[in-house]
Amino acid sequence: MNNVNYILHLKGVFLQFSKDGRLNPTHISLYVALFQIWNSNRFMEEFYINREEVMSFSKIGSKSTYHKCIKELNHWKYIIYYPSHNPFKGSKIKMFNFETSSEQVVDTYSPKNGQALVSINKHIQTNKNINKLDQPKNEIEVIDFFKKENWPIIEAQKFFNHYDGIGWKVGGKTKIVNWQATAKNWILKAEEIKKKTNVTLSAVERSQNQDNLKTSKNKNYNEPL
Repeated sequence: MNNVNYILHLKGVFLQFSKDGRLNPTHISLYVALFQIWNSNRFMEEFYINREEVMSFSKIGSKSTYHKCIKELNHWKYIIYYPSHNPFKGSKIKMFNFETSSEQVVDTYSPKNGQALVSINKHIQTNKNINKLDQPKNEIEVIDFFKKENWPIIEAQKFFNHYDGIGWKVGGKTKIVNWQATAKNWILKAEEIKKKTNVTLSAVERSQNQDNLKTSKNKNYNEPL
């Protein structure tokens, strides 16, 4: 039985996964399933597996996919796979210890065509930025922003109440990542509506003035006013 710190081991192997462009999610799912069985066997140097059980743990539905991935993990030295052709005796697996860099035995893989590897931390940071929800601290902050843009308080209150009511999401679906930019778009639309309203009112006033100035050519001036 090996003395394995499973936290350090998983940290080490996941770091290796992030550098290896050959892997797909099925390889990783299969490895995690094997690790789960290895853990149940108290991290024995070698242990037997049941194909149906491993496929169930890894959510792999195809036997051909299972055999392909486990052979590739063996070829790329993430595991050692001893296949068994006896249906009553499972195949045997040997796991490597990834706790420290000095014990990693995975074959070195360099991306083709000079493809640069991106730090896993950069991906994590990028995902955080994508999922970040930006919203004002309170209504006062929105009012101050609208004042700087020379817009009335009532418009700031409309903006705050609208987006606060739908969870600060555009259309109720997409998270707002810059509420000030969204507020400026709100102001631009309000300006467009204001201009259209003014044009419409002007047209109505002109029409009313024209109607008032109209006189009948056949007016009878003998009629009392």
